[in-house]
Amino acid sequence: MENENTIGLIAGSGRLPILVAQGAKRAGYKVICTSLDDNPESELIKQVDYHTIVPLARPDTWIRRLKENGVTDAIMVGKVDKEKLFTPRRILRYLPDWRAIRIYYWRLRKKDKIDQTLLQAIAEELESGGIILQDSTKFCTDHIAAEGAMTKTLPGADIQQDIDFGWDIVKRIAQAGIGQAITVKEKIVIAVEAVEGTEKMIDRTGQLCRKGGWTLLKASKPDHDFRFDVPCVGPNTINSINTNGGKCLVVEAGRTIIIDKPETVALADDLGISIIGI
Repeated sequence: MENENTIGLIAGSGRLPILVAQGAKRAGYKVICTSLDDNPESELIKQVDYHTIVPLARPDTWIRRLKENGVTDAIMVGKVDKEKLFTPRRILRYLPDWRAIRIYYWRLRKKDKIDQTLLQAIAEELESGGIILQDSTKFCTDHIAAEGAMTKTLPGADIQQDIDFGWDIVKRIAQAGIGQAITVKEKIVIAVEAVEGTEKMIDRTGQLCRKGGWTLLKASKPDHDFRFDVPCVGPNTINSINTNGGKCLVVEAGRTIIIDKPETVALADDLGISIIGI
């Protein structure tokens, strides 16, 4: 039976699904969770009213499990390792169902396979089965990046020049669907995020720029669909920046989620890293 006070949660890995579940519970919702990971976070299981694991490539199972529990509206958040989609013999490994095959060979026919297009196709397929995806920031607005300096630590003049230099570049890269982040040092782009994700790009930057002092800039597409794949940073990002010699994190204000925002900002200050929202 459908219930307007019930919300579905299609969860990848990481901390964000937990924050969404907590926010939904505070708002008075019953949370029905389907995890796309074989190893769901134990804390997530504790936060939701119902939890089950569903296969990554079988969206018909996602739909059936949600609808069995009265869900019509859902939020899809969390990390899914993109590299899994490019493993050898991935069809045999993930055994896609008819909906997954229809997404790839019908909804994406003659279209590019960039993240936004793929996720929109998934959303359309879910809607055809009666599950409507909602804005993924709906229950975690207190973790959205603010404009200006969020840390007491402020960027120096050299880093500010890198920010001014890099912001337009990262926006164009995001718009092109290449990735959501770049690193910059002395007005030179050190690394560009692609399929490997931000964390591995940060590691690569540390290898390429051993003297440190670089800046990470992260942005979203101008027409970004906030039903999915919202840019996120958090404590792991700050620790990784610190380990690899970075000194500043720049994110898009109002369009980036800072996981556990107060703790992340405090950690950045402790490590002498500035966080700036543009």
